[in-house]
Amino acid sequence: MRVNRILLSSSLVVVALVLQASVLARLHLPGAVPDLLLLTVLGLAMVYGHVGGALVGFGAGLLADLAPPADHAAGRYALVLCVIGYLAGLIKPDNGRLKSATGPMVVVAVAAIGATLLYAGVGALVGDTAARHVGLGSLLFTAALYDLLLAPFVVPGIMALARRAENDPLADTGSQAKKADISSGWLSGGTGLRIGGQRAGLKNGLKVKAVRARTARAGRIKGVKRL
Repeated sequence: MRVNRILLSSSLVVVALVLQASVLARLHLPGAVPDLLLLTVLGLAMVYGHVGGALVGFGAGLLADLAPPADHAAGRYALVLCVIGYLAGLIKPDNGRLKSATGPMVVVAVAAIGATLLYAGVGALVGDTAARHVGLGSLLFTAALYDLLLAPFVVPGIMALARRAENDPLADTGSQAKKADISSGWLSGGTGLRIGGQRAGLKNGLKVKAVRARTARAGRIKGVKRL
């Protein structure tokens, strides 16, 4: 991953984790907790692709596993977000821009349900049966509902930031200069005229008209009629 990707991803993941632990987790909503970290990974994955999404997901999940008040085995959520980030990155378009909001919203719903199922499945393998006591059905419904309600305020902004970080101003300037050169060459080649020659001819014509105007004005002052 490039430096700008690493810096942006790290900053967004840290901010998302802090907000989720300090704000969203204290809302005491019924069922699941809105997963701001999951939405951040999804937004970055849909711009960076499957490889970048997997790396961001693994790093974000590992940070969540180690940050207090985590009460589960380290690496559990890292595995979940790594898989989710990889799968979400597979729908990345060639230009990094999505044509409508339907696709991302579907991805958010599927990711929320898939992350909850995968997290519960990994927990069952390591002996964590907390999902059974809470009710897996209610967890799936509330996780998808909360994430869908939060997604329009998070995912588009994260994708816009990621796309802006991907742009290289020097590359844009070079491409614009190249397009200008191509346009100039096409105009001169298609018309059979040289643009520089047209400008010089126009400038000389304006000078001749100015000299003639001054001469006519001087002749009228002297009372001499000039043809």
